Amino acid sequence: MTNPLLHPSPLPFGLPPFADIQVSHYAEAAEAGFAEHLEEIRAITENAGPATFENTAVAMERSGQLLQRASAAFFTLVSADATEDIRDLETQLSPRFSAHEDEVFLNRGLYERFAAIDTSGLDAESERLVAEYLKEFRQSGIQLDQPGQSRLRELNAELSRLGTEFGQRVKEGMKSAALLLDDEADLAGMPADDVARAAEAARAAGHSGKFLLTLIQPTNQPALAVLENRAIRRRLFAASVARGSGGGNLDVLELARSMAGLRAEKAVLLGFANYAELVVDRQTAPDFEAIQSMLNRMAPAAVRNADREAAALAEAAGHPLEAWDWAYYSAKVRREKYEVDEQALRPYFELDRVLTDGVFFAATSLYGITFHERKDLAGYHPDVRVWEVRNEDGEALGLFLGDYYTRESKRGGAWMNSLVEQSALLGTKPVVINNLNISKPPAGEPTLLTLDELRTAFHEFGHALHGLFSDVTYPRFSGTAVPRDFVEYPSQVNEMWIMRPEVLANYAKHCETGEPLPRGIVDKLNESRLWGEGFATTEYLGAALLDLAWHVLGSGGVPEDAVAFEDKALAAAGIAHALIPPRYRTGYFQHVFAGAGYAAGYYSYIWSEVLDAETVDWFTENGGMSRANGERFRQELLSRGNSRDPLESFRTLRGREARLEPLLKRRGLESL
Repeated sequence: MTNPLLHPSPLPFGLPPFADIQVSHYAEAAEAGFAEHLEEIRAITENAGPATFENTAVAMERSGQLLQRASAAFFTLVSADATEDIRDLETQLSPRFSAHEDEVFLNRGLYERFAAIDTSGLDAESERLVAEYLKEFRQSGIQLDQPGQSRLRELNAELSRLGTEFGQRVKEGMKSAALLLDDEADLAGMPADDVARAAEAARAAGHSGKFLLTLIQPTNQPALAVLENRAIRRRLFAASVARGSGGGNLDVLELARSMAGLRAEKAVLLGFANYAELVVDRQTAPDFEAIQSMLNRMAPAAVRNADREAAALAEAAGHPLEAWDWAYYSAKVRREKYEVDEQALRPYFELDRVLTDGVFFAATSLYGITFHERKDLAGYHPDVRVWEVRNEDGEALGLFLGDYYTRESKRGGAWMNSLVEQSALLGTKPVVINNLNISKPPAGEPTLLTLDELRTAFHEFGHALHGLFSDVTYPRFSGTAVPRDFVEYPSQVNEMWIMRPEVLANYAKHCETGEPLPRGIVDKLNESRLWGEGFATTEYLGAALLDLAWHVLGSGGVPEDAVAFEDKALAAAGIAHALIPPRYRTGYFQHVFAGAGYAAGYYSYIWSEVLDAETVDWFTENGGMSRANGERFRQELLSRGNSRDPLESFRTLRGREARLEPLLKRRGLESL
């Protein structure tokens, strides 16, 4: 069979023809893509004429299309449907992609041509394109001498290899840490549909008649909020926090230590004091001190709030509280104090209705876009659904793929990625994917979401809108190709519509009776908004500060004992809490150690939330959910990608710089 990746896809919008792609095709296409891209770059550098914007920058943007097709399709499978063959290929190809990037950005001839471009007379986006390329050349080590560049290539290759291995071990570790139970009585308190899912998970794993509690990526497991058996809660919690750090072939602590040391060496090589400062140089934050200052300012107040919550939970429990008790008694207090039972709400949040009448409805109300399921188009797995998205006038905007169910071949967590990026230069429209990890119910049963899964569905679709609404010339600036500490901002804004009355009333209907979620319950949900913020903020800040602690180390300062280092780092940051471990511990901190792009950047969620809280206020001040507001947000921010300074896009929307106060109010930290 001819390799379908070697040519542009014949499918609408360039959707890869996954049904025709064999595993061997990815390697063949990648190798052909490497060679073709280097040949295209050679043509740019050997051009006999003087460097111009067209023959250098535009030619660069047009190059590498085969490699882009191959990598987008391949790494989609790596994350979402990785068979053993795909994992083996990932181990083989990831260092090759890293080496190829070095070949490009350590190419002095290419750099010199970019440096020679006369940018006078260029439009703002074109001028920014040249500036961003020059910045990446410098951050990639173009200024180093030959020995320095050789060492940098070695570091990048080894970091790529270690990150791939870390991610694969974490995925296997999450699967192996699942809790297998013999007796249904051990699941007392768990809703019937969750018991059925646990039975189905056990059956699929070869343990018919038993019950398997699978894990999600973060520390806190959803079942901890409902399991009445304290001993089972303790076992589930212990399984979660021990991932990746218990010795054996799935332990990742040595990998994390090695990566921290190599990143520290890389930072010094590139002229930075540590890896955190290198990363921040690429972000919207002004400097590392500004980030540390904000996190350190919030930590004591978050812990104080958490302590107040802990006192209320201990009173409700009637015995000393342990970490595995927190979620259970927090849910109990919420039920008793606020009359909110999150488990009882799940029948009102059925996946299809949430998508069609919630997520899509909000987008149509704000932006006028419509969604048309394309059952004639297939994704990479039978669970993947495909929608064509159209503008209000009927013009095709792009494709949206939804992959919502968990499976063994998918990594944990939730994310958005692009298969095709929008670009006026290339004439391409966006093809974007949302991935979640919702447990699939038995055949014929509805998929009922928790409040957290509901929030995640809206959040990830905010990323999808950022990709779908991209309206830039150059692929380099498309959609979510913005600094890491800005990328979460549009997705966080999209969460505001979850509880918007006209949206909630449209989707929150009982899956059996069709009755709307009672108004009284909605009021109680709003009243209870701040309950649990002490825990949530402390848990998050613990992970963010742990990430930074690993990445301010010098190359000779990597600790021998990673677990002891965690404890010391959290205590030093004032965020250590005996009952609240970080949202991610080192042993499963995939965001920062497995190539997810958040190394020294996990702070970005809270940094972006400053902009998000301000934008929620802007929507509210201007009348809320209106087409006029949606269009302004789309045109001034979502459509811009990185074609202009993202903070300029924010300032244009808000009319001023962002302030911290709206975020502090949201998280109950006004006394800070």
